[in-house]
Amino acid sequence: MMQSSPIELGSDYSSEFLRQNKNEFYYGGGMQNGSFSHKGKIIEIKNTNLTGPFLIMKYGSKLMNKGSIINVASTNGIDTEYIESVDYDASKAGIISLTRNFANVLAPNIRVNAVAPGWVNTDMNKELDEEFIEKESKKILLGRFAETDEIANVIYFLSTEEASYINKTVIRVDGGFNA
Repeated sequence: MMQSSPIELGSDYSSEFLRQNKNEFYYGGGMQNGSFSHKGKIIEIKNTNLTGPFLIMKYGSKLMNKGSIINVASTNGIDTEYIESVDYDASKAGIISLTRNFANVLAPNIRVNAVAPGWVNTDMNKELDEEFIEKESKKILLGRFAETDEIANVIYFLSTEEASYINKTVIRVDGGFNA
């Protein structure tokens, strides 16, 4: 039986509801075959990709007089065609939002930007099927996944004085991905 009024936090009903549905809150995941899976850990993903950077920017910026903060987002936070990674995608979209909001607050002394890599040859992608990698590589104008150094070079550039007029910007580093 559904309760029509809002759940009052701390009530016996809300405690029971949270206990019975804890997997929905702690283990999210993408969609597979039209329904959400529980393979991902949405709280872990949020903590790693969103809460951690938020806290670092919030408290770390107080230790800075000037400088640059560079976040690592993902093209999945901008646009994606993979419903399987909806939890990851949402966390990276959140990083983009945090980047823009912190840039507004910390300017003019601290610049805040983000780099949004596309497909990169990393441990996270080692388990991808060769056929899938080939299919995805054909969508990239440069015909391949990026190497980690190629992403690191953009991050380094944003930290230098040569990038001193770049602020509140998300730079896509995706080899020219065409979905």
